[in-house]
Amino acid sequence: MTDAHGALHVERQPIRRRLAERGIDSSLLLLFPAVLVIGGLFLYPFIYGVSISFQPAGGGGAFANYRNFFTDHYQAGSIIKTLRLALPVALVSVGLAAPLAYRCRRDFPGRKLVTLVVMLPITFGSILIAQGMPRVFSPIGWLNLAFKAIGLPQADLIYNYQGTFIAAVLTSLPLSFLLLMGFFGGIDRSLEHAAASLGAGRAARFWRIILPLAAPGILTAFMLALVESFAIFPSAILVGQPDNQTHVLTIPIYQAASQHSDYTQASAIAIVLTAIELLILGIVVFIRGRLFKGAATGGKG
Repeated sequence: MTDAHGALHVERQPIRRRLAERGIDSSLLLLFPAVLVIGGLFLYPFIYGVSISFQPAGGGGAFANYRNFFTDHYQAGSIIKTLRLALPVALVSVGLAAPLAYRCRRDFPGRKLVTLVVMLPITFGSILIAQGMPRVFSPIGWLNLAFKAIGLPQADLIYNYQGTFIAAVLTSLPLSFLLLMGFFGGIDRSLEHAAASLGAGRAARFWRIILPLAAPGILTAFMLALVESFAIFPSAILVGQPDNQTHVLTIPIYQAASQHSDYTQASAIAIVLTAIELLILGIVVFIRGRLFKGAATGGKG
């Protein structure tokens, strides 16, 4: 019995070693709580939403909800309006956050104040920002009053596309800034010092070293801002024009679920929103992967 047990132990040992070399060991059990939470809070609701989207309340076949959405030009037009809002918001948010994050990667007088001001909208939330915007941008808001005092025409920046755009940028800018702070701060400064010692100026160091290394991070921040912009809802209603310019996809989802109690139709529109979002994110991930390989190769060189 002892010899048999020893032989079995010898046979098991190489298997454990091979699994450990591939990163498979008992430590993977630590992932179980996270997997359980993700499965319970995301995967199950997502699978359930997909399934009921093919079970239309009014009948008409499995694809009736999707057919009703795409044949309704007003509802289907919300796809263009969502893209017209989400893509520019993500681009502007990252475009504003990137230079701020690049400057704040090093300590300077007032750095903490700048960081606090940029991060402040996170504490407010999108609803509070949208509710406060009329006091600033309405015809009797302080901005237009200031324009009137100096003889400038009033700015129409509320209850339209522009109002929603401003509110969305204020919401996504801090998240982009926080993420880019980490990416810019993680770039090895010895690379800049080496380039400077070889005669490279500040502009050359930025365009040829820092920006290529930070490009994957910038695209990651763009993806985060894009996800945030696709989910916009309070601002589109409170400071936008929800029946026209800012009739984004989240509005027909809300109308179908809350006003018509048609959760199957709401799920179908949500799946359309998810599919469009995943398609764009897939393209960005592909580009990011190419840039990451290029940056890694450049860093080794």
